[in-house]
Amino acid sequence: MMRTSLYPVHAALGARMVDFAGWEMPVQYTTVLDEHRAVRERAGLFDVSHMGDIVVRGEGAEGSLRRLLTNDLEGLPVGKGIYSHILDDQGRIMDDVIVFHLSPGTYLMVPNASRADEVFEWTAVHMEGGEVINVSDRLSCLALQGPRSRDILQRLAAFDLKGLKRFHGEFADLRVRSAEGARFLPGLLDLPAPAQGTVQCYVTRTGYTGEDGFEILVDNGAAAAVWSALMGAGRDAGLQPAGLGARDVLRLEMGYLLSGTDFDGAQTSLETGPDWVVKWDHQFIGRGALLKQREEGAPRKLVGIELQGRGIPRHGYPVVAEGREVGAVTSGTLSPALSRGIALAYVDPGHARTGQALEVRIRDAHVPAAVVKVPFLVKGGQHAK
Repeated sequence: MMRTSLYPVHAALGARMVDFAGWEMPVQYTTVLDEHRAVRERAGLFDVSHMGDIVVRGEGAEGSLRRLLTNDLEGLPVGKGIYSHILDDQGRIMDDVIVFHLSPGTYLMVPNASRADEVFEWTAVHMEGGEVINVSDRLSCLALQGPRSRDILQRLAAFDLKGLKRFHGEFADLRVRSAEGARFLPGLLDLPAPAQGTVQCYVTRTGYTGEDGFEILVDNGAAAAVWSALMGAGRDAGLQPAGLGARDVLRLEMGYLLSGTDFDGAQTSLETGPDWVVKWDHQFIGRGALLKQREEGAPRKLVGIELQGRGIPRHGYPVVAEGREVGAVTSGTLSPALSRGIALAYVDPGHARTGQALEVRIRDAHVPAAVVKVPFLVKGGQHAK
């Protein structure tokens, strides 16, 4: 298995490690519930360096990306990011990605760990001008999430984080003396040298938990020092390390999709949603197939389901209505915030409306459930209803 540059940090903290998409990653340091609570109430620090990092730049970069993405980045300002799907020729989702406009004509695309190589190859094949560079093995990414995350990061940042809007990114020098002078993609990007006593990073504000949060992308060699500096800055604010177990529960409470679980190469954007991820007024790979499906009607729809009885829905559990199977769970868990089972599931269109009564087959029991709007929670961990 592959390891991130922060593996020694996780080992020293006694994290329980698991195989995730070929990476040996921390699933938890204490307990999933404890780490979930830390992120909802204070702040948690995740290692998400297993995600891919692909630079697309040069003349033709914008046009090539427009043809690859269902969302449209035409005229995307420098510093802005978008979420999008990448489709194959049949309109099926290859991956979901976030793309940031780093500097004029240069973009950073972040695919999921399990699809990074496939997305890189697909992008390289479909480039029409410009170049595509896989920098996944050069960068680490630390995700600082929770209501106190801005205050914690501000202690290291030399600029006012209030000005960094959601789904924006900015090059920043963080005050980390133990790795001072580390630069962001040296030799690839022409950036000013970092200030004395600082590390050069690219800081984004997206998040995968529903809480306020930041992602700090940094050279691999400086990642451990940045981790240590963040933990030190957040000690009195209750910051603690958090693993992929808590991250999975947090993202599911918000209805966020997991690549390989909620879509696995067989589904289209019309089946998964959200509706705004497809901008129809530009040409992109798979558009024709999506238009045909829109006309004929999608055979299934991904919906949120909330159990009304005891039980924990799991991947693959059948969804039942009126005595027959109408779908299956993709992601499911017991929500600590709601104290009940929640799930994402594909169901046939006739059973996808909000309020639809369903059952989830859990072993030999049929547990009552209903289709609900996602997110299951709103910011701060409150029930969306």
